[in-house]
Amino acid sequence: MTRFDRRLASPWRRAIVAVLAGSLPVLAFPAPSWWWFAYVALVPWILLARTAPTGSRAAYDGWFGGLGFMLAVHHWLLPSLNVFTVVIAGLLGTLWAPWGWLVRRFLGGVPSAGRVGAALVVLPSSWLMVELVRSWQGLGGPWGLLGSSQWQVTPALRLASVGGVWLLSFLVVAVNVAVAVLLAVRRSRGPAAAVTGLVVTAAATSAAWVWSPRPDTDGQVRVAVVQPGVLGGGAGAGAEKRFAREEALTRTLAGRHVDLVVWGESSVGVDLAGRPDLADRIAALSRETGADILVNVDARRSDRPGIYKSSVLVGPHGPTGARYDKMRLVPFGEYIPARSLLGWATSVGKAAGEDRRRGTEQVVMDAGHGLRVGPMICFETAFPDMSRHLAQDGAEVLLAQSSTSSFQDSWAPEQHASLAALRAAETGRPMVHATLTGVSAVYGPSGERLGSWLGTDASEAAVYEVPLARGVTPYVRFGDWPVHGALLVLAALCATEGARALRLRRTAPGPLAPPARTVHESPVRPGR
Repeated sequence: MTRFDRRLASPWRRAIVAVLAGSLPVLAFPAPSWWWFAYVALVPWILLARTAPTGSRAAYDGWFGGLGFMLAVHHWLLPSLNVFTVVIAGLLGTLWAPWGWLVRRFLGGVPSAGRVGAALVVLPSSWLMVELVRSWQGLGGPWGLLGSSQWQVTPALRLASVGGVWLLSFLVVAVNVAVAVLLAVRRSRGPAAAVTGLVVTAAATSAAWVWSPRPDTDGQVRVAVVQPGVLGGGAGAGAEKRFAREEALTRTLAGRHVDLVVWGESSVGVDLAGRPDLADRIAALSRETGADILVNVDARRSDRPGIYKSSVLVGPHGPTGARYDKMRLVPFGEYIPARSLLGWATSVGKAAGEDRRRGTEQVVMDAGHGLRVGPMICFETAFPDMSRHLAQDGAEVLLAQSSTSSFQDSWAPEQHASLAALRAAETGRPMVHATLTGVSAVYGPSGERLGSWLGTDASEAAVYEVPLARGVTPYVRFGDWPVHGALLVLAALCATEGARALRLRRTAPGPLAPPARTVHESPVRPGR
């Protein structure tokens, strides 16, 4: 046993190391945005799990590492959910327990070349299954997918157009596995297999770079983003001041020949059907600017019960009738899952006091000037399937209306804005990310950044020249094929392991000799 192993003999010490190792990948995401670090960030976690004394201990390493990862990428929730953030991270961390077990299964001891080769496929596939399961909105959604750390890397964005963020996650984990083998395995042919894996990955990446079609640009539109910024005042006064600020900023767009104006999430705090005076004021702005205005209403509706978050398009004559009601709500922020059981979260943080209602379908809107747009609201931009479906339905520009004002001084605004780059690259459609208080950003159809971000200190109306694109990316055409491939890999693994166990049972040697029989003699009585 090495000195390092002796130091980790304590289960609690090992758990702390696993938590710290699991938290390292957060540095690859904004705000640090060390995208290159993603390719080695998992190595300490992998090295820890492979040296676990037992399979169950490796599973615990996976669990505690997952806790550290989830807590790190969601640390900005702590002021809102307090201790509940740790509870959620602990529950979701269990998803990595099988991954930790598989790390030891394939990389423990002195792995052969065959085991290393299998690890380069199985471990990334297992990681993808974790990301797939936690991408369910009821478990918090796909925030912090490992592949999304590559949002500013041009070759990675090209790969995203082929297999989405899932393909990027697979490749990032595969590189981490190869690096861990090169660092830890000195004997056997394992390192050679790792190098071969890296070469194959580089070759496949290069082939995808050459083969994947590039979006064909076809004209451009001028889109304005209105970001009012941080305003003082109470809740009611703040809503009025925000609307007035948005109104004043929008007026500055008159004469600038914009085709569409986009306001951020919750930019209007009342139902426009119940406040025709506000609807008239927005319509007047539309006439002044010569463009439709996409606002976001966060209010109780007058035509049906409940509170909705809705993207509403307003033209020169008032609301056009185009409306999208948010479908995927933020757990605890906009509704509480199993409120009868978890409603106590409202007493320890800023959880939703009343559940908002869900929309039923995505909507592509005609925004005038022949422009068709697909709106999403808040963390819906984290879901690759939503932007993909909008592109399939004919959206030429993807729009995101968001607000991270509750997390203004954290890493959340930058990380949220970066997601739009992935969605643009995946679909080959430009994407506009408009917020109330920053960060607002616009990306072209290849995921390239257009113009400057509007930071958390900005209060302005900015106009962006947004190129339009034709064609269908492989990801839009074929969907989440890396996930389907990962499922096949794990199904094959289960079948192989099952067959192996059955074969071992059948070939197990029987007893070499029949068991000895014990003779029970009657006691000898005296005198006989």
